Amino acid sequence: MIIDFGMNWENFYTDNIVGYIKSLQQNPFELITLIIDLAIVIFLIYCFLKIVKGSRAWQLIKGIALLIVITWLSGLFNLQILNWILTGIMNLGVIAIIVIFQPELRRGLEQLGTNKFTKFFGIDKDLATKTKEDIYKIVIAAIELSKNKIGALIVIERDIKIQDVISSGIPMNAEVSPQLLVNVFEPKTPLHDGAVIISGNKVAAAACVLPLADDNDIAKELGTRHRAAIGISKESDSIVVVISEETGKISIAKDGTLIADVNEDALKKILITNVVTKRFATEKKERRNKIKEIREKLHKEKQEEKANKETEEENQK
Repeated sequence: MIIDFGMNWENFYTDNIVGYIKSLQQNPFELITLIIDLAIVIFLIYCFLKIVKGSRAWQLIKGIALLIVITWLSGLFNLQILNWILTGIMNLGVIAIIVIFQPELRRGLEQLGTNKFTKFFGIDKDLATKTKEDIYKIVIAAIELSKNKIGALIVIERDIKIQDVISSGIPMNAEVSPQLLVNVFEPKTPLHDGAVIISGNKVAAAACVLPLADDNDIAKELGTRHRAAIGISKESDSIVVVISEETGKISIAKDGTLIADVNEDALKKILITNVVTKRFATEKKERRNKIKEIREKLHKEKQEEKANKETEEENQK
């Protein structure tokens, strides 16, 4: 069977599109099935593109799309020889696609048969759970850096954005991992000086320059890292984990104050309380209040409408 991309579009429009619209008018329920059908197809195409994007198959997809366009144009302009060759190639396209995309198809089927099903469909963990996991990874990295007495500055951005500080460093946009954080601060490496900024559950940048605190009441024995940690925590609501290169002690800078020499449990508790619990509890409370306001507004409008209706009926009497 040869695909005729030079088909009579007027007949196609009359027989298919117009005919389908008429059938929808006769049976409107089919519109719901059409919407569901389109939504499923679009979602599956999105999932497929998400899997192949960034792989070698992505370039092949663009080549196939170009081939389809050229085939359609050759039929439209009646280039019979070119159209015959291209439609012949297109007839073998199904087999070619299976061969070309074999690794991607295999990976997708494997994910369907494992507990990665939700990831395959792009259903990620909720933000609170993801943030809590990132906190655990930061704690693991901080403990490792502390044991080896490697100086480090890890800034966790909260509500106040610090894009100007992020732009002063080297962009990374990487997933948070203990290995990455430890590697960044390894001495005599290009990125070990400066701070790592974690923004939006990503390691946004490394080697960032932080503003230094210049208050007179800051202890003189504090080094540059600690002064930088206090400085950024005063200018924003960021939480900063700082590891001393001399002693290996872990400190936390928050709201312009320094909580010195914290252990693993205290570090974990402080970070989860300030980065996860307070933030998401506040957001949940705000959502509940907003829903409550909407309900009260609707109830009030309903009562007013009822009162107006009763008034009109009394006036008519």
